[in-house]
Amino acid sequence: MSTPNQSRTVASVSVVGPGRVGRAASAALRAAGYIVHGPSGRGDAVERADVVLLCVPDREIAAVSAAVRDRGRFVGHTSGATPLAGTDADFGLHPLRAFVGDEGSAAFEGIGCAIAGTSPDALGLAEELALAVGGRPFEVRDDQRAGYHAAASIASNFLVTLEDAAEAMAEASGLPAAEFRGHLVPLVRGTVENWAEHGPRAALTGPIARGDEETVRSQRAAVSTTAPELLALFDELAARTRILARTEESPA
Repeated sequence: MSTPNQSRTVASVSVVGPGRVGRAASAALRAAGYIVHGPSGRGDAVERADVVLLCVPDREIAAVSAAVRDRGRFVGHTSGATPLAGTDADFGLHPLRAFVGDEGSAAFEGIGCAIAGTSPDALGLAEELALAVGGRPFEVRDDQRAGYHAAASIASNFLVTLEDAAEAMAEASGLPAAEFRGHLVPLVRGTVENWAEHGPRAALTGPIARGDEETVRSQRAAVSTTAPELLALFDELAARTRILARTEESPA
């Protein structure tokens, strides 16, 4: 899980921000053998350390990084969207994971970690920390950051929004959403596994993939009648799915 202690360039980390990411980062770094202070909250003193790692909301990074600049040799942040330019941070380390609770010391094990640095040393440190906690580091430059974060939001956040729409459609059709969720979960998991193994085109199934536009029209009519607020979403997703399936027929 961790790199050997003798190969490390830093020994101690002060974590700022007691939220989900801050708690997970503190636990993971501590388990990897670093001396960890925190996570400290708003108004708490920040202990001096080799590294100060900011796990704070994006809007606070510039001000907090300036305020703690003298507390460590390196200052880093864990934001996916915030570039290093315009802040006093030396590096970025964004864990590509949705944190929903106290995941513990294994929270970073096997996940992608987007890293960046204002210098080769800072970039190397970000890679070192990511590897130490079991992550898989890859570099994302400032000019790539907004697009990278949009891709992550589409893959994760929008997926949850889409599943909420599926539940709403089921409920509008007279199926109890909470109960029906239990039947949708294996379907979604299987789809994600197929996408991971085979890529999006090969994983695509359903009426659009097989050119069954009559079924798609029937689905669209049901959405229009029972959940019209979802019709624009349905049409846009159908259009994008036709592009993926390389079909050109109209949904209307």
